[in-house]
Amino acid sequence: MKYFFGILGMIVGFILVWKSGWFLANFGRVDFADKYLGTFGGTRMFYKLLGVLTILICLIWVTGTLDNIIMAVFGPMFSGFKK
Repeated sequence: MKYFFGILGMIVGFILVWKSGWFLANFGRVDFADKYLGTFGGTRMFYKLLGVLTILICLIWVTGTLDNIIMAVFGPMFSGFKK
């Protein structure tokens, strides 16, 4: 099931990158993206970055390294707790 949802997520990410103009036309502009990523085209870049990030996270999840990354980042915060 993990592989199915991982591949589905990668396909969604690819569609976000490929059809960012369609998402812009149907969902409109994202104000903070236009403010911080550029005045014109910031929203389109936001949709593309969101798609690439979705692809990367799904790829990392399918390969099984997401758990190791999460534990490396957040594990030291919970090292004082014992089971």
